[in-house]
Amino acid sequence: MAREHHLFTSESVSEGHPDKVCDRISDEVVDLFFREGAKVGIDPYQTRVACETLATTNRVVIAGEVRGAPIGPEAIEATAREAIKSIGYEQEGFHWQKAKVEVLLHAQSADIAQGVDAGGNKDEGAGDQGIMFGYACRETPELMPAPIYYAHKILEDLAAARRAGSGAAVKLGPDAKSQVTVQYEHGKPVHVTQIVLSTQHLDENLSSQDVRQIVEPYIRKTLPESWILPETVWHINPTGKFVIGGPDGDTGLTGRKIIVDTYGGAAPHGGGAFSGKDPTKVDRSAAYAARYLAKNIVAAELADRVTIQLAYAIGVAEPLAIYVDTHGTGQVGEEKLETALFDVMRLSPRGIREHLKLNQPIYARTSAYGHFGRKPDDIGGFSWEKTDLADKLRVHFA
Repeated sequence: MAREHHLFTSESVSEGHPDKVCDRISDEVVDLFFREGAKVGIDPYQTRVACETLATTNRVVIAGEVRGAPIGPEAIEATAREAIKSIGYEQEGFHWQKAKVEVLLHAQSADIAQGVDAGGNKDEGAGDQGIMFGYACRETPELMPAPIYYAHKILEDLAAARRAGSGAAVKLGPDAKSQVTVQYEHGKPVHVTQIVLSTQHLDENLSSQDVRQIVEPYIRKTLPESWILPETVWHINPTGKFVIGGPDGDTGLTGRKIIVDTYGGAAPHGGGAFSGKDPTKVDRSAAYAARYLAKNIVAAELADRVTIQLAYAIGVAEPLAIYVDTHGTGQVGEEKLETALFDVMRLSPRGIREHLKLNQPIYARTSAYGHFGRKPDDIGGFSWEKTDLADKLRVHFA
């Protein structure tokens, strides 16, 4: 059982954080291959992308392995520049037009392909070995842990204000980090004890107090009413001036924010990153499936909190194992839940891709503010956040 009274902290980073710039570019490349493949009639099940990005002062390097649509380096470069522009980088040290972009993508290894591709009586295998976790709880309407959910939302709301040119938020830059410490009483989040925000600002004359005056109204509006107390401690730009930001201030790499991307440390992590990977890579697709199943168990009121682990071997279609932990909150036995999950969803890579409709250009928007706790959209994005299995699970245990 979780402790009844405790503090828990999670952090988030904005779309302009150097690592998130790289995640965005890598996911834009995944989307590009799905989008262009559809135009020329390539079977989306044959698309393969494993794209890594490095970014530093006015330099972007894109490397990895691909298969599918015939896309040249010029299109990849243009995609990267458009992503940087969309994030908002037009600074001397990192500019969407001026940065040098090097594209080093090459064909996927035939040795990997033979294990993943379907053929004869063999189903499509997992793109790698590994373990993946899913998690859900009742702390927010989105069934996410409160600390990571609100750490994301603070930055997302500030970014929206910056983009909209809303008030003094126009003085902020794209790079930012947040951190929220939540007090739990009787196992439930009740208020915030510490708020940390470091945000880039474009006016070098702004002090930390000036920045607080800009961001505090947005933070107060974002957090639940009554969660900020008079004794809540604020740390706004605690190091002082933050003008040099993004990849000019710190080198970025794809896949370095795996805890930010998932549950903020409230649940285990298998270690694999998501961005830049097509959904044959179970690091991504099976983590989405595990979240989907966990969320539907909680939505079906079969548990208040649940962790799911899936395990895969490269080239093998079916998961090696499934593990369910309801942390003492389950209404049915965990072994029964494990059996039921195999009945309601096929958990092979192809089964996951089909069920969640993952063979689409839906990934760029997952690259910032978390892959989970987001609202499903009309064109297939965040399908793993749906609760359309809840009724089926209820019936199963009726």
